[in-house]
Amino acid sequence: MRSLPTQRIYGVSEITAEVRSLLEGEFQGVLVEGEISNWTVSNAGHIYFALKDARAQLKCVCFRGKARQLRQRFEDGDQVLVRGSLGVYELRGEYSLYADSIEPRGIGALQIAFDRLKAKLEAEGLFDEARKKPLPVLPRTVGIVTSPTGAAIHDILRTLNRSRQSIPALLFPARVQGEGAAEEIAAGIHTLNGIPDVDLIIVGRGGGSMEDLWAFNQEPVARAISVSRVPVISAVGHQVDFTISDFVADIRTSTPTSAAEMVAATREELATRSSHLRGRLQQILQLRLSQLRNRVLELSANRAFESAQGRIRSQRQWLDEMGFRLGGWTRSTLTSRREFWRLTAERLERFNLRHLVTQRRKALNLSAERAATQIRFTLQAFRARLSAQTGALRSLGPAAVLNRGYSICRDAEGTILKDAARLQTGDPFSVTLSKGNIAARAERIETSRDLGRTAEQEEP
Repeated sequence: MRSLPTQRIYGVSEITAEVRSLLEGEFQGVLVEGEISNWTVSNAGHIYFALKDARAQLKCVCFRGKARQLRQRFEDGDQVLVRGSLGVYELRGEYSLYADSIEPRGIGALQIAFDRLKAKLEAEGLFDEARKKPLPVLPRTVGIVTSPTGAAIHDILRTLNRSRQSIPALLFPARVQGEGAAEEIAAGIHTLNGIPDVDLIIVGRGGGSMEDLWAFNQEPVARAISVSRVPVISAVGHQVDFTISDFVADIRTSTPTSAAEMVAATREELATRSSHLRGRLQQILQLRLSQLRNRVLELSANRAFESAQGRIRSQRQWLDEMGFRLGGWTRSTLTSRREFWRLTAERLERFNLRHLVTQRRKALNLSAERAATQIRFTLQAFRARLSAQTGALRSLGPAAVLNRGYSICRDAEGTILKDAARLQTGDPFSVTLSKGNIAARAERIETSRDLGRTAEQEEP
């Protein structure tokens, strides 16, 4: 009888360990493409799923530390590319792919992820117009989140400095493409929100493919824009397609340059409007002064004022004439008295009556003083009378009457109304007050006869 060749016998653990050693030694950093199925997230944050194609499937595990680094969320049916290493779970004797990273496969996968995140944020109301904040008219400082070496920052700064008044800008340098770019952009938005002088934030970059712009299609950036206290302009360099940041931002522009032009134009528009309003104010003031000047000239040409001025002039002339007459009478009287006393003195001298002459001279001086006093009193009385007549004349003038609360009514032809019967209901008329005119229209006409009837009816 032939004996069987001697062969090593493995235990279950031993053979499993051998298989594990072979797999982990040969399949490190492999790339596996497939469709996700049975996507499950444990309470600890680990992700379990399977990759499958038309003929097979492969179990996969993405532990919590790696899962936190995923740039987007995935669902069953997503076509992905997984990078990781093969390993064996010895308790079950199953081999799995331990994922280090998961990326969507192809433009179609990116579009699916874009549409999924867009629908989610739209359902939360992050795209609502009611949430949009208006741009500040005069921003003190413009915050910019972009690459410090890209063309976008140079275009923005050149445009801001080209305006009439240079607008201060503060750059938060961030990567705008590749792994970790979304987190840096979100951190920049949060940081600039903490600076009091920053009144506006521009987030963007130059143009590129969908993969290049993918950082602006990720949830961290969208969330950071949605909670920003200051307005955010999304300035991603593309003309046709929109990014998620465009939908969430308060304003969307097609390029970084157009965002800067919008900010600069707001300040220049305010300066232009201020200049226009200043010119309009000057025109209005000049027109108002011209109207007041014409009104003063019109009032000064009124016949009532001319009549009052004429009376005042007549009184002044009469006072001057009386003064001239009084002066002539006084001079004539004094001359005749001097002549009389001269003759008298001559006569008295002949009779040597010196004592009598002295007494007469004293009497004459006293009479002269009394006459001068009487003349002064007479002139004062005439002046007081003229002043009283002038005041009375002024008080009877139209201006004084208007100042006491009376008014002058004129019909449409400018004729002064003295009888209400000259108007009919609905006729226009004007009212001249002490300060200003009023255009009015007759609502009800009551004549003196109507008022008398009413008084009779009211008597008991």
